[in-house]
Amino acid sequence: MAVKTTPLHSIHRQLGARMMEFAGYDMPVQYSSIINEHLAVRERVGVFDVSHMGEFFVTGPDAEASVQHLVSNDVTKLYDGKAMYSVMCHEDGGIVDDLLVYRLADDKFLLVVNAANIDKDWEWVNTRNTIGAEITNRSDEYALIAVQGPKSPDVIQALTDVDVSAIKFYHFTTPTAGDSLPADLIISRTGYTGETGFELYCKASDAVSVWKAVFAEGEEFGIQPVGLGARDTLRLEAGFCLYGNDITDDTNPYEAGLGWITKLDKGEFYGSTALGRIKEAGLDRRLVAFVMEERGIPRGGYPILDESGNQVGVVTSGTQSPILSQGIGLGYVQNREDLRTPGSKVFIEVRGRALSATVAKPPLHRPQS
Repeated sequence: MAVKTTPLHSIHRQLGARMMEFAGYDMPVQYSSIINEHLAVRERVGVFDVSHMGEFFVTGPDAEASVQHLVSNDVTKLYDGKAMYSVMCHEDGGIVDDLLVYRLADDKFLLVVNAANIDKDWEWVNTRNTIGAEITNRSDEYALIAVQGPKSPDVIQALTDVDVSAIKFYHFTTPTAGDSLPADLIISRTGYTGETGFELYCKASDAVSVWKAVFAEGEEFGIQPVGLGARDTLRLEAGFCLYGNDITDDTNPYEAGLGWITKLDKGEFYGSTALGRIKEAGLDRRLVAFVMEERGIPRGGYPILDESGNQVGVVTSGTQSPILSQGIGLGYVQNREDLRTPGSKVFIEVRGRALSATVAKPPLHRPQS
């Protein structure tokens, strides 16, 4: 299968980005360096092309009921202009994908799914759309530009008459007439970095002009393009899961620490019966975050050991934190209080050496409370 490109591909090439295949797309890994781009987001403002993400629209009088049956969170709590994080689950409780759900109107919802899962998710929602809403896959029609960092509100405010400071976390709006942004663009107060930030959904045909407008207004704030490399280090410092690493078809939301988006009391949804049994029976393992105390970078698949040297888990994601200058990671451990509680000591086996680490509460790059 041919590798796809986003509407901003030519810009990445012009900027000299190092490109690689990711989720079937030719995507920028870095432009300057991962550390430089990471710090730009933490200290100023950085911009990501995440147009490879998938967009499914659910419409019609049964839209809300259909989405409610497909996802774990309670979409009846949404109102126009509000978004929420959720997962879709298999009948056995395993996670099909994690996603964002946007309520555009009482009869129109937007599901934003992971790029690597677009085809899988599309088949899954269609084969389980028993309530009868109309679902359309418009992933190729849309681009998504993430503007993240403490200066991101200044950049976005320069582009719109909308009061950006009034957009609450997990809320969204559209530009007003006369703005320099396209009228049908969505300004969403969401992101994957742990920083203040916005995600701009626009038509693919508008992507280049929106990107250029963002950079023109952001020049005075030291704006930088950011690749997938820093996106991963940023999300790990924030303690955010990555599908395919930390959550998969074989993990359930409770063990992944996503019980807060799993609303069994809302009524039946796909996987709810199994999840109810899992919750009642108790968990065998839990996903934890940790910070290395000794020099070493944890990688996915590395064993996690207890103080007696017994393997009690496995690393699912790991990297070197540019903020801490220490290794950090996520991994599953046995559901023991001495392993899952922040402050607990564990060991990561790195190239045959057991290196000490401390279980910590995300975000990892900020002082522990």
